[in-house]
Amino acid sequence: MFNLTALELARIQFGFTITFHIIFPAITIGLATYLAILEGLWLKKQDAVYKTLYHFWSKIFAVNFGMGVVSGLVMAYQFGTNWSQYSEFAGSITGPLLTYEVLTAFFLEAGFLGVMLFGWNKVGPRLHFFATVMVAIGTLISATWILASNSWMQTPQGHEVINGVVVPVDWIAVIFNPSFPYRLAHMVMAAFISTALLVGASGAWHLLKGNRGREVKKMFSMALWSLLVTVPLQVFIGDLHGLNTLEHQPAKVAAMEGHWENKPGEGVPLILFGWPDMDAETTRYKIEIPNLSSLILTHEWRGQYPGLKEFAREDRPNATIVFWTFRVMVGLGMLMLVLALWSAWSHWRRRAYESRALLRFSLLMGPSGLIALLAGWYTTEIGRQPWVVYGLMRTADAVSNHSALTLSVTLVVLLVVYAAVFGTGVGYMLKLIGRGPDSNENPPDGDALDQRPARPLSAATDPAQPTSTDV
Repeated sequence: MFNLTALELARIQFGFTITFHIIFPAITIGLATYLAILEGLWLKKQDAVYKTLYHFWSKIFAVNFGMGVVSGLVMAYQFGTNWSQYSEFAGSITGPLLTYEVLTAFFLEAGFLGVMLFGWNKVGPRLHFFATVMVAIGTLISATWILASNSWMQTPQGHEVINGVVVPVDWIAVIFNPSFPYRLAHMVMAAFISTALLVGASGAWHLLKGNRGREVKKMFSMALWSLLVTVPLQVFIGDLHGLNTLEHQPAKVAAMEGHWENKPGEGVPLILFGWPDMDAETTRYKIEIPNLSSLILTHEWRGQYPGLKEFAREDRPNATIVFWTFRVMVGLGMLMLVLALWSAWSHWRRRAYESRALLRFSLLMGPSGLIALLAGWYTTEIGRQPWVVYGLMRTADAVSNHSALTLSVTLVVLLVVYAAVFGTGVGYMLKLIGRGPDSNENPPDGDALDQRPARPLSAATDPAQPTSTDV
């Protein structure tokens, strides 16, 4: 396929599957917390608007949760199929961490998910709220174990390499490795922001269509107020994360900044735009601000940090890609901040629901959180190259012994199946969002279903379509 090697195809295949997968857990994390907040507000205020929004967004949550589980299984199997050498080398760490995720987080989510989706009329309101909170906590625990595993690959600690195999000697150091707190906080906050943008875009869509119901206004307002808190917090966390990356992975930061070499006595400029040329070892067509990169990364006006030329060619990440994925993430983050401030100003002027410019901007920004999340993930993963475990194992040594033909065929199959399965799922989810909240809609009831046990997707039936009990 396009003269790509087996290694390149294996990387593309894993990148493709994780691109699909990471979207769904991010929305699951954000929506689970949002649902817990909605139900808590309903219990406290007894305002039916929160109950209606809960039932509306629980349907989207059910569809998204199902797609996240399926896409996660495919991705997990690739550790054994496409990256067996990595599994043999570091399976003693990756395996237990993924197992802990299943035993704690996934079992917790699965145990309370049925009560959350189908138990509204079967258990008391406080018990149902407890189930919703447990599902939300389960999603956060899941993120904790997954980020612990991935962070160990970025900044490995607490192990020894014995006979060519990683052996854990300190699980506390393995889990709480140097980059783990920053990467976990950054990822969870990205999930909250992505969900808030989707909820806000949904509200903006219905407001632009003339739906001025209380539910629509409430979800639009809640989404934009949450952005006012989470976006500045994410900027602060991102700064801390960047400083941590500079300490432990300086080559990645140099690639992100398009920084090749230091000049004696001079600070490092911040390159706003340019084109890093890996062969020529320079960044072409650059537009830069003097000394600003030094100020941001070293907090000194003339502070310096390693350039890419200080690393051997074979140890450098692809700066052309990392430079631009990082700027996509940061650029969208700045637009999110503009949206948050604009919405706060419009609320103050009591024009938030009437300003069509704000509504259109909110709608346009709907997918930006997920795009920024993916751009950040690409920056992290591609910036780690050529290492699969930083400083311990190269990606080229981790791949399974498959032919390029085998990987080409499986990649094409995945492309077709994912387009069909997840295209249908995403389309259905967007259809549900497009319907909008209905104050007369009843919550899903397990007794109305002819399946035992009911599946999560059973909670996302479209009232416009007849069910088996209606026929």
